[in-house]
Amino acid sequence: MSDQVVLITGALTGIGRASAVIFAQEGARIVVSGRRDKEGQALLAELQGLGAEAIFVRTDVREDEEVRNLVDQTVKRFGRLDVAVNNAGTEGTPGPVTEQTADTYAATFDTNVLGTLLSMKHELRVMLAQGSGSIVNVSSAYGSVGAAGASVYVASKHAIEGLTKSAALEVAETGVRVNVVAPGTTDTGMLTRFTSTDKNKAALVSTVPFKRLATPEEIAHVIAFVASENASYMTGSSIPVDGGMIAG
Repeated sequence: MSDQVVLITGALTGIGRASAVIFAQEGARIVVSGRRDKEGQALLAELQGLGAEAIFVRTDVREDEEVRNLVDQTVKRFGRLDVAVNNAGTEGTPGPVTEQTADTYAATFDTNVLGTLLSMKHELRVMLAQGSGSIVNVSSAYGSVGAAGASVYVASKHAIEGLTKSAALEVAETGVRVNVVAPGTTDTGMLTRFTSTDKNKAALVSTVPFKRLATPEEIAHVIAFVASENASYMTGSSIPVDGGMIAG
């Protein structure tokens, strides 16, 4: 991974942040993005403290021109783009199907699905010209097993799986790989918001065969592997990291 250029969306917290730290420890040059300047600058300082050459670009992945700028700034600074981790996402508004609206649907899909689509669009623009690159999208194990009270979120993660497979097939002969990692219940702010109480979180954990939450670092290590040349014959794959959820 040494000297590779890695771009991470949704990098300021949780799995994205853990991924940035792991790539930094492996010697990558890193571009981190998110919507909050203060947190972005704090992460940038941490990565630089690890010895990484890094920049922060404030980006809303729902906006085409902002994503274009993010990728352009990456190439302007580092000259290329080797790895992209598309992690930006939201849990949306939890609740039964009967309580969902066009607005709650759009708020979830605009970030999770449109954001992934726009990110791949601009990342591939660079990677296809290079003839190389690795994209790792982040979906969810719930995109395979479903979850009561999270219908729109689950649907958006199904969509990311489909986007990944289709994009992988489109570029399979070009030297660019596209895969997706599907985390299970992971100890992040998103999960805390979704469960809302310790009791609800404990009930969710009880359904996981491992009987515990994943750490963001456990997911990030898999992302780093899938992005690396050690997974060079892998494309269009969905890799669950879920403590046995899908198997169960």
